[in-house]
Amino acid sequence: MPTSARPSAPARVPRRAAAGLAAVAVLLPLAACGGGGDGDGGAEGKGDRTELTVLGAASLTDVFKKAGAAYEKEHPDTKVKFSFAGSQELAAQVRQGAPADVLVTADTTTMDGLKADTGKPTVIAKNRLVIATGEGNPKKVHTLGDLTDDKLKVVLAAPEVPVGRYAKQVLDAQKLKVKPASQETNVRSVLSKVELGEADAGIVYRTDAATAPGKVDAVDIPDEQNALASYPAAALKESKHSKAAADFVSWLHSAQAQKLLRAAGFQKP
Repeated sequence: MPTSARPSAPARVPRRAAAGLAAVAVLLPLAACGGGGDGDGGAEGKGDRTELTVLGAASLTDVFKKAGAAYEKEHPDTKVKFSFAGSQELAAQVRQGAPADVLVTADTTTMDGLKADTGKPTVIAKNRLVIATGEGNPKKVHTLGDLTDDKLKVVLAAPEVPVGRYAKQVLDAQKLKVKPASQETNVRSVLSKVELGEADAGIVYRTDAATAPGKVDAVDIPDEQNALASYPAAALKESKHSKAAADFVSWLHSAQAQKLLRAAGFQKP
């Protein structure tokens, strides 16, 4: 007696691949940087222009746009695209299998948590904190202690964000209790709140305050009370352009890249 054919089971999508598909939506659209061209991101070694995707900490936004343009000029066979966000957000994208080639975070803690996903990281720059205030410092904020004034609207980054973690570190060291009006997801959001007058003060990186001349003032924090932020860079193991990714990380230590970082206010690695 003939038997009816059994329907075949649907193909299973590997968990890593499924996560990667979901992460694509997170990265699109990417913020393109550098010269033009219609590079299609083809495989290396076949004459196609390699499209390199770099995940960068939000505090690197301005300087990396310049760095990307400089890199493309030196490497016309490579097109560089950036996606900027808080380091903790970038780490989540990497864990979800987002299609990217290089990761640069604003702290070693976040990078160290991704050892299974990255090559060996190298620190490309360092940074320090300042107190950002409105232009002219209308509330007369001069020290970390001034941020404890309940009449002052202070904005900080969330504790899981590197700049938020550094801010907590320096405030705790001085035994200061600050009640933030909000906790932001990246340093640029903190800066924006102060810049727009939605906050009286906030703790940001020195380099971020420098991107808003005439809009915010930067109150220095003494070195003995400050924190030194390190920026590690690493190629991602899932990169489809491993050689190009490693070359870009190496280039970030070059005289040209370091000159751009110094001009933006970053310190030597």
